[in-house]
Amino acid sequence: MPLLDWIVVFGYLAVVATIGVVASRRHDRADAFFLAGRSIPSWAASFSVVATVLSAATFVGMPQQAYRGDLTYMVFKFAGLPALIVVGIFFLPAFYRSTHASIYGIVRERYGPGAGAAAGIGFLVGRLLASGARLFMAALAVSWVLFGSADAGPLAVTIAMVAVGTALYAIAGGIRAIIWTDVLQAIVAAVVGVVALIVLWNLVDRPLDDVIAMLRSGGETGRDKLRMFDTTPDPSKSFGVWSGLFGLPVFLVAAYAVDQDHVQRLLVCKTPRDGLRAGVLSNLIGWPIAFVFLAIGLLLWVETQVHGTVRVGADGDDRAVMIQFMLTELPLGIRGLMVAGLLAAAMSSLDSALNALAATTMNDLVQPWRERRGKAPLDDRTVTRWSRGSMVGWAALLAGVAFALSIWQVRSGKTLLEFALGVMTYAYAGLLGVFVVAMFTRRGSGRSVVAALVAGGLVILFTDRNFQTVLGIESAVPGLAIGWRLMLGAGLSAAITAIPGARKSPE
Repeated sequence: MPLLDWIVVFGYLAVVATIGVVASRRHDRADAFFLAGRSIPSWAASFSVVATVLSAATFVGMPQQAYRGDLTYMVFKFAGLPALIVVGIFFLPAFYRSTHASIYGIVRERYGPGAGAAAGIGFLVGRLLASGARLFMAALAVSWVLFGSADAGPLAVTIAMVAVGTALYAIAGGIRAIIWTDVLQAIVAAVVGVVALIVLWNLVDRPLDDVIAMLRSGGETGRDKLRMFDTTPDPSKSFGVWSGLFGLPVFLVAAYAVDQDHVQRLLVCKTPRDGLRAGVLSNLIGWPIAFVFLAIGLLLWVETQVHGTVRVGADGDDRAVMIQFMLTELPLGIRGLMVAGLLAAAMSSLDSALNALAATTMNDLVQPWRERRGKAPLDDRTVTRWSRGSMVGWAALLAGVAFALSIWQVRSGKTLLEFALGVMTYAYAGLLGVFVVAMFTRRGSGRSVVAALVAGGLVILFTDRNFQTVLGIESAVPGLAIGWRLMLGAGLSAAITAIPGARKSPE
């Protein structure tokens, strides 16, 4: 890239670093490091949630989704509103009453330390997969920008660079630094999306009626690319209407109720009502942003039909279509701003993951382990120091997982968005079933919790189309989209958790 673009990129990184340094003050207490003393205004928390959703999966994956398909992904965004309302009414009040920085402390209170540790480990594994996928997609885009390639060597170097850069300010500033840098990064990512859409519209240079007609015709596929609601009763459609009414809301309840990475952003506010407000506001803000990035994908498809300036890879790889447009068609300075937006999307989805992984490690594994062995609880300063140390280890693990997932995604044949959402379900299925039984019944035991967590993950594994192909059973069973798979896994998990009768005390 030209010098001016690099100046814009490094200027942006300097601003992020400054915010992180300023916000890193007064973080000697564990509750300040993990929950910011519950002093964050709901509007800032909502922007942080938006920033997390605006990961590289959005920045690169949404244009690819629309380029290859249509607008049906919007059903996923719409499903978030009822899901967040359910979480705000039924889950957040209990989380706010809890004295634990990690939500899995509730499972420990109900069923004992073994069950709490199992729930924490379930989250850690799931978050490694989910955030590893986000890191891979961020590095995929940055690798194309820096090296013009996403081959194994450049991709590995880029994964390490993004992981280290994000870890530095996340470790220094805790959740407060993460929230306030996310506010900036959400704004930057949204602005560059609008700028890209405007530039692309001028590049297409066709009347609106002509563009709409092309999108309606769908080119060689003959499929209407402006379709938003797919009513066909196909259970394999990830973003069909029926999945949007039933499966996807359950998936999103899991995302915002049992995933420490997401829940933590709703717990930094003063009250549960403020947390609910932050969640609902983030979802409503996310609707137009999602539409902008999907519209970019549609216009990129139109541009390839009209001028052919932007092309997919020689092997049909359409993952780089957004990046190629950025590097070849955007004017000087704006290209640098776009790369800054890409980095914003990458960092904002990883910073809180590191904090959530550290919180769960300390609160659900280390502290209970010390307690069982009769050791004194760690003081706040030590917890904060050890948490920062664990972030280093988690950043390294995330980098390794991200590289492994880069190979998995190519072989899966799924779009980046479908792949990123799919890997999350391995932990969500078991955790959602356990939390529902733990919070709304008096049934279950420590052993049933462990069995339920394993069973939920196995349901997701055995309903994965690629795994069914390995077993040679794909023709004998119907394909299921992520929402339906999660419903099956969570339902079985809840049933197994509830098998023992009413509990009297933790085991």
